[in-house]
Parts: sequence; C-alpha cells; structure tokens
Amino acid sequence: MDEKEYIARRVAKELHDGDVVNLGIGLPTMVANFIPEDIEITLQSENGFLGMGPAPEKGDEDPYLVNAGGIHVTINPGGVFFDSAESFLIIRGGHVNATVLGALEVDEKGNLANWMVPGKMVPGMGGAMDLVTGAKKVIVAMNHTAKGNHKILKQCTLPLTAVNAVDLIITEMGVMEVTDKGIVLKEINREFTVEQVQAATGATLIISEDLKPIEM
Repeated sequence: MDEKEYIARRVAKELHDGDVVNLGIGLPTMVANFIPEDIEITLQSENGFLGMGPAPEKGDEDPYLVNAGGIHVTINPGGVFFDSAESFLIIRGGHVNATVLGALEVDEKGNLANWMVPGKMVPGMGGAMDLVTGAKKVIVAMNHTAKGNHKILKQCTLPLTAVNAVDLIITEMGVMEVTDKGIVLKEINREFTVEQVQAATGATLIISEDLKPIEM
C-alpha cells in the first residue's frame, strides 16, 4: 500500500465505537474508507452534515454531496444535514470526540501550523482553528517529511493554527504522542529503524520503553 493509505489505515485504529469524528481535507478524508467493521462512528463534515460515509465508487458520485474540501462523499442511513452555524455549534460545543487533520508543521509542544506558507496565496484558516480547540482529541495525519525537510520540529516556524493542541502524530514512519515532556515515539513502521525516524525528525524523540511495531 502507498504511504497515505498506510497512514489512514493506522489512524482508523484510533477511533472508538460511538465517536463523533471530523476528518480534515486531504489525506484525513481517506480514513473514512478504513473504519473497522466492528465499530460504529459518526463522521461530521464541517460544511454541514453528520453521518458521512466512505468515498463513492467512480461513476456513482452525487454532484450535490461533497465534504468541506469539495470532495465527493457518501452519506450513511440516518445521516442529517444542517447549516454552518449548527455545524460549528457542534464543534465549538465540544461534541466532536476526535478530529484528524493534516499539517505543514507540528512541534514538541503540540503547536500546529497547517494553514499557510508566507508569500503564497491561501483561502484562509477555515474551520481548523475551531476543530483543534473544540475536539476532545487532535490527531495529525501526515507524511513525516516534505521533500526531505522536517515537518516535526522543536518549534514551528510557520504561522500557527493553534497552540498546545496536538495529541497524536501519525506518519508513515511511526505513531507519536505529544506529552508535557516532549514527543514520545510509541509505535514504529517495521521498515524503519529508530535512528532513521529520529534523523527525519527535527525534535528529539523520547523512545517509549514499550515501543512496538505498527500493526495493521
């Protein structure tokens, strides 16, 4: 499987029966395709619906049914639609158990930068600032590096989306928990060594005493 699918499959294992979950634009939307069959979760899309399902089969797309990123999705039986005000009431009211977002940078304090690169045109921060403060758990799902450059840093260099917000980072290299003491490497992809993961990381990792391989 490719790196994005690998990451999305591992993220799906973090979700629990009964959770309300928001999936961000890009890689996080793939998580909907890998929800374990033995759990039932409710996916929330910030543009106004609950009960989002997996991506439709090619040719079966409903032109009026898209997620917040404009990507075609499906809706499960019992799904409901509402306006943006209601959607953000759910988010800001603390009713989202977990949000999964991509990132440009994350640092060892759990700071998140995922909305702009100075000098480039951007549409705006969108709902990310609400999601990372309103959700009970914030999971960053991203490639470990960008063209060889570190994305997990001692301190973010790009404009922040939120401060001390990230709980978990999942990449193609491993699963890392953000703690008061720093970033703890808890699981590692069998294809990499601890030394390789550390070399690809701009912050000093704390290696868990219970470090184990990622199991799919």
